[in-house]
Amino acid sequence: MKRLTLCLLLFSCLANAQQKIKWPHHKKAVIILTYDDALDSQLKIAVPQLDAHHFKGTFFLTGDINHTNISKWRAAAAEGHELANHTLYHPCNSENMPENPLNASEKYSIYQIMREIYSMNNLLFAVDGKSERTYAYPCTETQVGGKSYVDSLRKSGLIKYARIGGDHDAIITDFKKLDPLLVPSYGLEEKTPGAKLIDFVNKTEQSGGMGVFMFHGVGGDYITTAADAHKELLSYLAKNRKDIWVATFQQAMDYISQANKQD
Repeated sequence: MKRLTLCLLLFSCLANAQQKIKWPHHKKAVIILTYDDALDSQLKIAVPQLDAHHFKGTFFLTGDINHTNISKWRAAAAEGHELANHTLYHPCNSENMPENPLNASEKYSIYQIMREIYSMNNLLFAVDGKSERTYAYPCTETQVGGKSYVDSLRKSGLIKYARIGGDHDAIITDFKKLDPLLVPSYGLEEKTPGAKLIDFVNKTEQSGGMGVFMFHGVGGDYITTAADAHKELLSYLAKNRKDIWVATFQQAMDYISQANKQD
């Protein structure tokens, strides 16, 4: 009898550990559309395409926002898009971004990167009036000066959730082990076709998990996703909105955090 009870307890623990999260309104999965670097093509093409389908994106902005576009970003925020932190100057390892030697992340200190994040939070507050902020590590690097700043970010309280990189297999299903400051994403390559974007959505839906897209340029700029491919993805998501929840990064992570507390 004791052995049977022990087996039942073990089975129960394993079942709970593998239990998939229940998405709102009986959705099967969640997709998050994120866009890096505050690019003009995002305002000109991505935002209007998102608005046409009533979807909200997450835009990781840098200090490159200026007097010519801040009003447009403010308008996007007013429509429900999330404005998120991507540092002021986008420090990146000089091997990955040799054209920007003054902002080589290997020369940064943790103090410098934290100060940039703090200052960018203040700039974003001036744009949208919000105090809670999410973050994406520039060039998906979690280190500066050869040292990780993830724990410093965690202790600072400046950032609620943070996104890292990944590939087309970066589908999240184990939410109990998900570090809210190390959330993986699908970093797109230049001119990724719409069919491949939709394939990632299908795999996410089949897993019952969460898939995070990392876009840069849309129909222009760099690491460009063609406008038609982006539109194809959004049209597919719109046709399947009954089963797929398209959320901002903070919305989805808030939901997951609350669900984990209730387990």
